[in-house]
Amino acid sequence: MTLAAAVIVAAGRGVRAGGHLPKQWQLLAGKPVLEHTLQAFTAHPDIGQVVLVVHPDDTQRVAALECDDITVVDGGADRAASVAFGLDAVAGASHVLIHDVARPLVTAATITAVLDALTTSPGAAPAVPVTDALWTGLDRQVTGTRDREGLYRAQTPQGFHLQAIRDAHAAHPGGAADDVEVARAHGLAVAIVPGDEDNLKITLPADFARAERILRGRDGH
Repeated sequence: MTLAAAVIVAAGRGVRAGGHLPKQWQLLAGKPVLEHTLQAFTAHPDIGQVVLVVHPDDTQRVAALECDDITVVDGGADRAASVAFGLDAVAGASHVLIHDVARPLVTAATITAVLDALTTSPGAAPAVPVTDALWTGLDRQVTGTRDREGLYRAQTPQGFHLQAIRDAHAAHPGGAADDVEVARAHGLAVAIVPGDEDNLKITLPADFARAERILRGRDGH
């Protein structure tokens, strides 16, 4: 398989994470979250191009990053538009991985697993089976339970054959939760590969501390 491309979606504002900057620009172990995410893909031997989709207000910040050889494009009005702009910037690859910038702890093993699955499927994505009991609730009261059988927590990167996911985005009316939903609405099969509990998505302020603990554990400190 020829080298794949990666589209890193980093145009959101991430207000739930707190702080004075969007979460992707806040520091994690001394570097912006975004820099950790980029390095996971630029260092992977099967990734030939990394496209970074940023908010137009953040263009100047990109110049200070310690990541070379990335393609930078402005994002759109919503995530779907940003992904579409990123896909348009991919050149010379037949496969693409789409990744949320707020998942800076993605490993090379997860990236490889998604790419390997694309040899037999038009789409692939990592996911973790749901193991907790599931409740419904209203007004802070439990109102019922749900069967967890066959349920997964979706992660990124979500990988696709490039032209297939371009066509899927062009045909989709919008409002999808992620690119797997876009792909499946277009009739594409998506394989599940094992996810990683450490591949967390930084969403709330406490997630920064958890992510830093994981990074320290990987570094042996």
